[in-house]
Amino acid sequence: MISRFAGCLFPLFSAGLLLPLATAPAQDALRTPGFSLAYMDRSVSPGVDFYHFADGNWLSNNPVPPNKSRWGAFNELQERNWQLIRSILESCAANTSASVKSTTREVGDFFASAMNTNRLEQLAFRPIASDLERIARLRSGNDVFRLLADFHERGIGAFFNPRVEPDPKDSSIYAFRIAQGGLGLPDRDYYLKDTFAKQREAYHAHIATMLKMLGESAEEATAHASTILDLETALAQASKPRADLRDPVANYHKFTVAELEQLTPALPWKPYLSASRLDKTRHLVVGQPEFLQAEEKLVKERPLTDWQVYLRWHLLRSAAPFLHRAAENENFAFYQTVLSGTPQPEPRWQRAAHVIDGSIGEALGRLYVEKYFPPAARARMSELIANLKSVFRDRLQKLDWMTDATRAKALAKFDRFTQKIGYPDQFRDYSPIRIRRDDYWGNAQRAAQFESRRQFARVGKPVDRAEWDMTPQTVNAYFNPSLNEIVFPAGILQPPFFDAQMDDAVNYGAIGVVIGHEITHGYDDEGRKYDADGNLNEWWTDEDAKKFEARAQKVIDQYGSYEALPGFKVNGKLTLGENIADLGGASIAFDALQRALTQEPSKRKAIGGFTPEQRFFLSLTQIWRTNWREDELKRRLTVDPHSPGQFRAIGPHVNLQQFYQAFDIKPGDPMYRPAELRAKVW
Repeated sequence: MISRFAGCLFPLFSAGLLLPLATAPAQDALRTPGFSLAYMDRSVSPGVDFYHFADGNWLSNNPVPPNKSRWGAFNELQERNWQLIRSILESCAANTSASVKSTTREVGDFFASAMNTNRLEQLAFRPIASDLERIARLRSGNDVFRLLADFHERGIGAFFNPRVEPDPKDSSIYAFRIAQGGLGLPDRDYYLKDTFAKQREAYHAHIATMLKMLGESAEEATAHASTILDLETALAQASKPRADLRDPVANYHKFTVAELEQLTPALPWKPYLSASRLDKTRHLVVGQPEFLQAEEKLVKERPLTDWQVYLRWHLLRSAAPFLHRAAENENFAFYQTVLSGTPQPEPRWQRAAHVIDGSIGEALGRLYVEKYFPPAARARMSELIANLKSVFRDRLQKLDWMTDATRAKALAKFDRFTQKIGYPDQFRDYSPIRIRRDDYWGNAQRAAQFESRRQFARVGKPVDRAEWDMTPQTVNAYFNPSLNEIVFPAGILQPPFFDAQMDDAVNYGAIGVVIGHEITHGYDDEGRKYDADGNLNEWWTDEDAKKFEARAQKVIDQYGSYEALPGFKVNGKLTLGENIADLGGASIAFDALQRALTQEPSKRKAIGGFTPEQRFFLSLTQIWRTNWREDELKRRLTVDPHSPGQFRAIGPHVNLQQFYQAFDIKPGDPMYRPAELRAKVW
């Protein structure tokens, strides 16, 4: 239940710097492959297919590993990072003499509990037995909502999604927010579109199989699976399409508790809020009131027994990865093999690492930073960010389509930008959590409960601007609109995104683009609606807002024309913010490179037969090299606000005249996009 952040570069991605960055010896031994001319397929003309020109050889020789759903530059770095984390986890687990409540002991005991498979086999479904009994004892709506509050506190999703975040219209205080949710499939489209009929059928069979494991007869399990799918389909029908959720204004509705009760009188909010320790909350934010109204109607129409079946399923679904082999394997067979096409699971240590990273991530992050992140990196990173910010500020000052009234406010917002690099100044204290070496599910539940209670206690209180929404070891970066900040965790500050052994052109094409991407998020279709204080506030003139929308429409049209698979195109509206940020990042980084080359003309030389300008675009394309499993690509096209890598690898280029000049691409070439169709937002 963490704060929302609007723009991260990939499902993961981020930044680095051009100054040499020291690396620890252990890191050097696991160096991630970066930019390479060997990845290219020079039999392909850059004017015909630039993606395969830059990446073709790599794509042909790097199939997706059996335990992955996609494979690319990002995944290579992530895998390297997991190996670094593995060494920390195994070292901590072996150090049984570490003092109780020390970071080493917390991390080590959690990891040991995950790796103790003999214990998990002995326990089978016993870790969730008490919760199953509680569900069986439910007798009223009040009972259901009290249990639901407890489930949400422990990270078990059902009915709707609660979270705590800065109030979008008063970013100085935390608000409690309720949004649509309660589904077991990735998105509403999986329930409603014919293209996902196979997945729905498999989901029904999966639910029945899991319920039979709990002891239900085949007939009962099949009937209950139908009930669950029917309920979730009704919730899906009441849910907004994912692209519509990107409008922060349309998804902001502030209610008093009395007003929420009036909106949905059959839903017992006071018992829910009381059980969540939020009974003194005056206001809350509802993302989609119509969803709650539809849910209320469903609650009145369906018997309590149906909701008991639904809650049993969502408990079981949440717990399965923490239980014995049979439950975990069946969960993997559906959620990874059916939905993403992945034939084999990751090794157990890696699955455990994901859980620990999500449960006590800053404890792990403290150890990661101590071992692998050089202290000087923060200062060096700041220099590069300053270079990119300088270019973007100049852009704002010279923008020819924006009036002075809007420009003044855009600059005021820009001058309030803040940045975070590497890791937080103060790491979270997890000592209140009881972590046992023999209780994997319990550890995860207590960690989730600790974080939820920490968040709930802050509702109505001042926002902590020092807090991070990602752990230091995360391979990503993000822009937070409410805090008007760009954030670059330590995990991304390494090859292939930054490589001290490479020239400036390569680094600007990777790290520079990432920094520019995050800066641009402050002015994408969502970010532009937040003012200098991080509040949702209309600060654009009507004239300028219309000009922005017209320019954004060109981006929608461009990416919406890309077909990733037969019948599956990129959703131009869903991916608009990321595509605007990609385009802005590429354009800003190219200009920053030109400034650097002007300051040091000696660097304006060809390397490997390619000019700095050519190496910039090759680098940008190579960081997005990706091979996909078909089911995973379909899932991403449905749920991910980022375009697939193959389109991020060329989408910005075709809008930039510098790209055509660098590779002598002319009208009539397949890569050439006529000037009147090119998008230029920032």
